[in-house]
Amino acid sequence: MSQEVGIPHSIPSSWTWTTIGDLASEVEKINPNDDPEREFIYLDIASIENRTNEITSPKRCLGKAAPSRARQLVRSGDILFSTVRTYLKNIAMVNEIYDGQLASTGFCVIRPLDPISRKLVLYYVQGNSFLNPLTLIQRGTSYPAVRDSDVFAQPIPIPPLNEQHRIVAKVEELFTKLDAGVKSLETVKAQLKRCRQSVLKSAFAGKLTEEWRRTHPDELEAASMLLERIKEEQRKTAAKKYESPPLDTTNLSELPKGWAWTRVGEVAIRIQYGSSEKATEDPSGVPVLRMGNIQEGNLIFEDLKYSSKDYPQLNDFMLDPGDVLFNRTNSAELVGKTAVYEHWHPKVAFASYLIRVKVNDRIYDPQILAFFINSYYGRRYIASVVSQQVGQANVNGTKLSAMPIPLTSLSEQKAIAEEIKRCFSIAEEVEKTVVNGLRQAEKLRQSILKRAFEGKLVSQDPGDEPANLLLERIKLFKAHLNQDRKMERPTKRRDSKQRRLM
Repeated sequence: MSQEVGIPHSIPSSWTWTTIGDLASEVEKINPNDDPEREFIYLDIASIENRTNEITSPKRCLGKAAPSRARQLVRSGDILFSTVRTYLKNIAMVNEIYDGQLASTGFCVIRPLDPISRKLVLYYVQGNSFLNPLTLIQRGTSYPAVRDSDVFAQPIPIPPLNEQHRIVAKVEELFTKLDAGVKSLETVKAQLKRCRQSVLKSAFAGKLTEEWRRTHPDELEAASMLLERIKEEQRKTAAKKYESPPLDTTNLSELPKGWAWTRVGEVAIRIQYGSSEKATEDPSGVPVLRMGNIQEGNLIFEDLKYSSKDYPQLNDFMLDPGDVLFNRTNSAELVGKTAVYEHWHPKVAFASYLIRVKVNDRIYDPQILAFFINSYYGRRYIASVVSQQVGQANVNGTKLSAMPIPLTSLSEQKAIAEEIKRCFSIAEEVEKTVVNGLRQAEKLRQSILKRAFEGKLVSQDPGDEPANLLLERIKLFKAHLNQDRKMERPTKRRDSKQRRLM
């Protein structure tokens, strides 16, 4: 055992402590530009699915076009351990199909020496007893990271060789059962998302309030009267007399009797872009809601930034309860996400990537507008008008204003909103249970790993060779391997120099 190795916890007498570095072989570094026309598979951090610890999204590149970080030549059985944000657990083992390919220098590549079980090391580096100490010594703020040397210096308990195989087999047996449960929970979570969309689709097809319409006939205002009220409101409030052109409903879905199609602009008092002033981390200012604060149809008051109280135009961007916030620019999946601001803070502003729709609530319920924009129908319209610029999808205020929306009596709108909220609240309770189940699964996974590396998961066999003898043989082999490499390097340097002179 290395002199520097600490002893984080007790282990069976037949085990021994060492470091990751003592068990690992050196990994070759290459410059793919030396083989410019060769096509490489390139493994970077984005290639790894950290929920399953598998390589799922590798990239391909020619040697001449390889990223500057593509320098590590990996072999089957190597363990890729991301040194950036170690707590995200971007860890995976290299499959045979990636043997001889390139990995990013953002990985510490761990290549356990034979006969150490590589899967044993893979499971150990996924455990909190290995990850937590590394998280504490990360450097940097934007991209907190550790060095390869930090990873190699970490202690690891080594069981006898036969016991290593028994531990791996037991961990895989338990993880297989656990993964089946996690998959079921994730399936339910995905179904809940579809369920919400199904509720919204039914709501705006008039199906959620069919019974309500039968029992409240006196609260159903005719569509023609609703539209006339909108025009009358416009005539009262508009600075200039303006008659909106007729809405083409040819490609719009059929609405229930008594409903009609109108536009966002017809029910809006104001459509406005947010503040372009640079927000800061100074909490003495006014909180500013940004596009990241809209999640799943709700406003999340986390990761806030603040606008200076001295900003001259700040009052013009203050939110009022009932204001609808529309995310006008983001990825194609996130652009158009919408939520209603309810009273949260005496003063809250909104940023320029958002559009505020101040709704005439005597005609239209703000919640209904947000629900509709987030529905299948709203998403379909957004997809038809979105513009793409440098990887960003954009929907401007003019296009938002022209979005067709269904119009029914305000009483029915409120009934629809209540029914949607009721259905969503049931889905939220189920989702809380699912999320809790996923958390418990991760705790159980960590508990399995903890017991495995404390020697409590499988029984010890007195007939197994003690791990310290195995470790001595590995050290001798590594010393010979390093000596051979030292002898090879001068030849390689001479060859490289010769190539440069030719």
